[in-house]
Amino acid sequence: MRIAVVGAGYVGLSNAVLLARRHDVRVLDIDAARIELLSRGESPIEDPELEEQLAHGELSLVATTDPATAYDGVDLVVIATPTDYDPRTDYFDTGSVERVLAEAHAAAPDATLLVKSTVPVGFTERMLEATPGLPIVFSPEFLREGRALHDNLHPSRIVVGDRSERGKQVAELLLEGSLDPDVPVLVTDPTEAEAIKLFANTYLALRVAYFNELDTYAALRGLDTAQVIEGVGLDPRIGTHYNNPSFGYGGYCLPKDTKQLQANYKDVPQNLISAIVDANTTRKDFIAADILRRRPTTVGIHRMIMKSGSDNLRMSSVQGVMKRLKAKGVEVIIHEPSLPGPTYFNSEVVDDLEEFKRRADLIVANRRTPALEDVADKVYTRDIYGRD
Repeated sequence: MRIAVVGAGYVGLSNAVLLARRHDVRVLDIDAARIELLSRGESPIEDPELEEQLAHGELSLVATTDPATAYDGVDLVVIATPTDYDPRTDYFDTGSVERVLAEAHAAAPDATLLVKSTVPVGFTERMLEATPGLPIVFSPEFLREGRALHDNLHPSRIVVGDRSERGKQVAELLLEGSLDPDVPVLVTDPTEAEAIKLFANTYLALRVAYFNELDTYAALRGLDTAQVIEGVGLDPRIGTHYNNPSFGYGGYCLPKDTKQLQANYKDVPQNLISAIVDANTTRKDFIAADILRRRPTTVGIHRMIMKSGSDNLRMSSVQGVMKRLKAKGVEVIIHEPSLPGPTYFNSEVVDDLEEFKRRADLIVANRRTPALEDVADKVYTRDIYGRD
């Protein structure tokens, strides 16, 4: 099968590599620098399995910035372009997905158009109303940043929002790439598949918010957070996973997906979804206030990334904390190897770790790291388990 994958982010690349192990795949992206890296067998994003496969795997994969090259003779177009949340409209900006749908359908009218980008509930039906017969299939991704290829090779489930023969073929194609036997496959209507994605991510955000609020209570009442979490988690209905306190949920998905689900609840009674969105703001308010209570002169932010094993800074919770500290007049310096420097949001980027540790009288770290063990008395974190 000949396949085009549009979008060289972590969703697009992990799907491209998964499919290129058995099929002829072309990756299309407007970012020439990313395409150049891919052409050299290098990954533009941090992901160990992805880096290994691009460098040493037996892949039938071509990277290009030319739509004509990408769409020539394809049977399937996988669309994985960004759908950022637009605060002006309180909705996802699906413009890039819509443009690719139109472009790909015009270039390859017989190809199935598989949307992997996260979209609002009702998006597929809206596309079909605008263009009856459009061969569109929505299939949500459930990937962790930094482990995207791993999660595609070992999927928790495969969900395809098309109950026709076309949808079943897509499900079989995705299942073919899995290294695990007996992966659950769910073929649904398109709107249900869109809802599955948003409700799944909002539940993850709920879990983050819950354990963060537990930690806030423990911190303000002098309790041992770890003891409380351990006792709560021993209930098998709750479990001991995904329970490590942080500065808040962040990254590409959870902040925007929770807000999109909240927007989809217009005219539908709810309290919890809005509370999940609000809880993330409240947590960052608490973290900043807790830091300010220590009366630091110079605060060092150690790593701006959303979580360990990722190179994504976008919407990381520590950025919200940093902005709150700066608003109170606190000097902030940053150590983040992925930043080109010399400043980030008007704060100095200090490349030398030893200089950074020396200059900061308090170091803020969303996650513990051996690199800060020698200045543990300076470190402020809510991390208990040393994991995400």
